[in-house]
Amino acid sequence: MAQSTSSTSTRATSDYGRNAADDLADKAANLAEKTGEQIERVVQNVADQGRQATEQVQVVAENFKTAVDKSVKEQPLTTLAVAAGLGFIIGALWKS
Repeated sequence: MAQSTSSTSTRATSDYGRNAADDLADKAANLAEKTGEQIERVVQNVADQGRQATEQVQVVAENFKTAVDKSVKEQPLTTLAVAAGLGFIIGALWKS
């Protein structure tokens, strides 16, 4: 009879161990799924911000181009002097 109780106790301990392992595996799977979802959200947010930044840079570039075109047409010598000055400053900085 003592052997029967010991065998039942061993089986119960084994079942408890399996249940604990299954619970742990389920929790790990849930955590992995939630982490994956969070990573997807972060990647999507970064991609959206990149697209927005690209659009804004394109708008600024178009505005800059328009301003330069207008300046060249209305004040060509002043525009040339400003471009030469910027070139000199950039060259001096580059050399340093």
